[in-house]
Formats: sequence, structure tokens, C-alpha cells
Amino acid sequence: MRFLSLRAKGVDAMNPFPRILRVRQSFPQSAPVDIGTTLDAEFEKLRGRIRPGARIAVGVGSRGITQLARIVAAVIDQLHKAGAQPFIIPAMGSHGGATPEGQREVLASYGITEESMGVPIHASLEVRQIGESADGIPVFCSTEALAADGVVLVNRIKPHTDFFGTLGSGLLKMSVIGLGKRTGAIAMHQAAMRLGYERVIRGMAAVVLQNAPVLGGVAILENQCQEIARLVVLPRELMETAEDALLLEARSLMPLLPFEEIDLLIVDCIGKNISGAGMDPNVIGRSIHGYSSMLGRDDRPAPFIRRIFVRGLTAETHGNAVGIGMADIITTRLVREMNSRITFLNALTALTPQSAKVPIHCETDREAIGLMLDTLGTASPRIVRIADTLSLVEMELSEALWDEMASRPELTAIGKARDMSFGADGNLP
Repeated sequence: MRFLSLRAKGVDAMNPFPRILRVRQSFPQSAPVDIGTTLDAEFEKLRGRIRPGARIAVGVGSRGITQLARIVAAVIDQLHKAGAQPFIIPAMGSHGGATPEGQREVLASYGITEESMGVPIHASLEVRQIGESADGIPVFCSTEALAADGVVLVNRIKPHTDFFGTLGSGLLKMSVIGLGKRTGAIAMHQAAMRLGYERVIRGMAAVVLQNAPVLGGVAILENQCQEIARLVVLPRELMETAEDALLLEARSLMPLLPFEEIDLLIVDCIGKNISGAGMDPNVIGRSIHGYSSMLGRDDRPAPFIRRIFVRGLTAETHGNAVGIGMADIITTRLVREMNSRITFLNALTALTPQSAKVPIHCETDREAIGLMLDTLGTASPRIVRIADTLSLVEMELSEALWDEMASRPELTAIGKARDMSFGADGNLP
């Protein structure tokens, strides 16, 4: 379907697309982290608990974590040094279409295969109930994990996409949703809608730590440039408390958009490797449970974004387009890239159907941007274009926004302003 706007009728000369320029955002630098040396020291916390010959499951999730394959390989190396027999289990709830094959594909897209890691991958989604939380919520755990002599979880600590609190996305959440597979993910989300996410995750995680052979976890913190800032091993008994301080540190390291107001945000790609919500609500200020399309800001916090245009999906998301429901407009090619079954299953498991709603879509970027600018009614729109919500070091700004931000010391223009250009196919380069 092709939509017509004033621009499509030849009014571009009267109301042209704004000129843009590339800008770099600077962040404080983190000290380099040597993965092997750091984990060699950190694993002293677990080494005495691993008996020779023990079968140890390494839980790995679906997020696009910096150097994830190298970290997992280093964890496996530490387990081998301790005389253990490690193997990998996908710890990613319903991702990968909630099939063993799909979850293997997700791991493979990060370079984690049986061949590259030198250990088996046990991808079964079979679970067993291991108890109930204090709120009476059934708690489930992977049968592969339960059959192991120990479990080591590997995950990044960062603010959650669906709630704000002292707990975020990390090892405790992975113990509930990742080890719980789709069954555990559904149980958690259903209860969280009534009782709140943090209360439910903490209550269910306590049951997992009491009844499953979890030895501990490797917590990963990334800085604003998607570099490893810290690697910390948390023994089982510290997992329920130590994550709080790590979350505060992770929140201070998050890359954010440094603007008060944006009229149009152009996002090149969304995907599960970028954020559990496709694009991070902490960055865009929109909830996966819905948002207002009103143009007036009122008391809404920064960055206040009036319109969002999403151009495509990452390859690593394997067609999972969760997050499109937070966009105002998308491309028809994104719709073609979307795997509806995987997207809808993930959204329904998380009880976030609005996150999978398909917005208005256009054949070309030019048409989509033109339509959005027509809805804004401003001659000097503040436009920002980013690769994704994790990659906020370099971005493109419209001249109007740069004029407001040029004095900010953390922003540096790269080159001069130029016309917003489209290829012969009507799409941005």
C-alpha cells in the first residue's frame, strides 16, 4: 500500500526535508578488561565448590552482549581447569520461537556453537516445577539444569525494559525466566501483572536458588560504548543482594539520548539482541505496554519523542520484531522481515501484546519520513537518526536540533550539514 502526502504530491520544494549532520557523543572511558585474567581471579569464589568430573551447565541468554562468545569460552575454560565437564544450556525463556532449534540458532548468531565452544549444547525446553514462591506462584526449572551437578549463569546486568526498581535484568531474572523456559516465563509475567515485576522475580528466584543446583553467575557490565566495563562472579549466596549495587553502576553506564525533545527519531534497526523490548524503553521513553501519541509534552520526562520511525530488524533477532508497537511508522520491508509466529509468541509470553502491533508502514524511507513530518506541523523539526538504542556514540541530527545543542561539550560535529539524501529506491543510505 502506498500512502500519499503533501511531499508525494510535489510540495518538497516548499517544505523540503531538513539538512542533517553527523554528531559524536563522548562518554567517560572505562579501563580495559582482560576477560581471561579477570575470570581466572573471579572464579576463586566458585572453584572450591566444583568437584572433579562434575557436570556443570552454563546458562547463556539471547542478548547481544559484547564479546559474549569470548566470555562463555573463558567460563568453560575455568570449569575445565577445575576438572568439571561443562555443557551449555540456552537460558532465554521463549526466545528463538520457544523451540530447541530456534534457541540453538540464537546462540549460533553470537558465535556460540558446539564446535566453537568445544562442549555440548543441551537445548531442551522441558521443565519441572520445583516449588512455589511466598506468593503462591509456581516456579519451574529446566530439567537439563536440574540434572546437572551445578549451574553457572552468564548475563549482563542492566536496567529492565518493563519496570524500574532496585532489580533489573540480570542473573536473578535469568534464573527465573531463562532457566524456567517458556513455562516459567509465562508464570512470572502473569504474576508480575498483578503483583509487580520485582516482587515476583525476587520471590521466584529465591525458590530457584534454594531448589536448583545454581553455583553462581558471571555478571557483565557494559559501558556506553558497548565495551566490557566489569566482570564479576557472584556466588549463589550473594546473587539476591549483590545485584542491587551492580544495577546502580550499570544504570550510570547506560548510553542515553542527550536531548530534551525530539520531534522525529529514526531508528535503523530493532531486535532482541539490542533490547528485550526491541528498542530500549529506557532510551526512548516509551513503554511496551503502550504510549501516548499526543504532541504536547506536558510533564513527560526527557527525552520526549513525538514520533518514532523504525526502518528494519537486526539479523540477530531472527525475525522477532517485538518493539514495533512502540513505533509510529515502519517500513513495509520490516513487515516482510518479521516472523509473525516468533514475534507474537514472545509478546504473548511477556503479556505485552501492544509491543507486537504493526504500525502504519510505507514502501520507502522517504515516504515514511515525509508522512511523519507532515503530522508534526513544524518548519524546523528536531530529528535524530540512530543505528539502534545501544549505539548512541554517533548519530545524525537535523540542523535545528544541532543549533540548540552545539554548545554541549559532549557533542562534536563530524563534518558539515548536508541535505538528507535518499537513494534511487527512496531509502536512506
